[in-house]
Amino acid sequence: MLVFSKAKLVFLSVPKTGTTAHEAALAPLASMVISDPPELKHAPVFRYNRFFRPALEKFLGPEIEVLAVMREPISWLGSWYRYRRRPYMKGRTNATHDISFEEFVLSYMKGRKPGFANVGSQAKFLEPQRNGTAVTHLFRYEDPDGLARFLSARLGRDLPGTERQNESPRMPLDLSKATEARLRRKCGAEFDLWEGIGSDGAYRPLPAPEATSR
Repeated sequence: MLVFSKAKLVFLSVPKTGTTAHEAALAPLASMVISDPPELKHAPVFRYNRFFRPALEKFLGPEIEVLAVMREPISWLGSWYRYRRRPYMKGRTNATHDISFEEFVLSYMKGRKPGFANVGSQAKFLEPQRNGTAVTHLFRYEDPDGLARFLSARLGRDLPGTERQNESPRMPLDLSKATEARLRRKCGAEFDLWEGIGSDGAYRPLPAPEATSR
């Protein structure tokens, strides 16, 4: 998580969306950099709302806006799958060395996910809260130029380029049409949210939890 006090902007770090590269490029411009522990670095909207927002609003005012990046859902799952196939993961319970990407995605769709497929949800991470706290600007991971334009304008300066960091090895990710179709049905909120993102960071937010339960 990055906080830019003068710009009244908080940049949430959605896992597997280039957060390490963003942090490396933007940390010198930020007023606050929360890089550890992971539970705080990758604080979702609900955790930001509960722990960070009250303190920040006390000192910066209530006009703070929230920025985040979201990755195309299949690509996002592929990044987790590849990450958990790194050599140092060998032998760990959440490693993916001995399963295919197809098996990984099928396991991700289970009600009780095995450890290797328990990677969370971007839609849940970005879910608005009942008090109105929500992401203000959402950019696609696949649109780094749009994000750079927004940040340059918001921070009032040209930004250094980002270099890929903490990147997992490239490999083919084969997914059957039937499994992809099932994923799109079962995790429709993920695809709806990503597909609704505009090039200017505007998007169609999902309902807050209270509205979802009705």
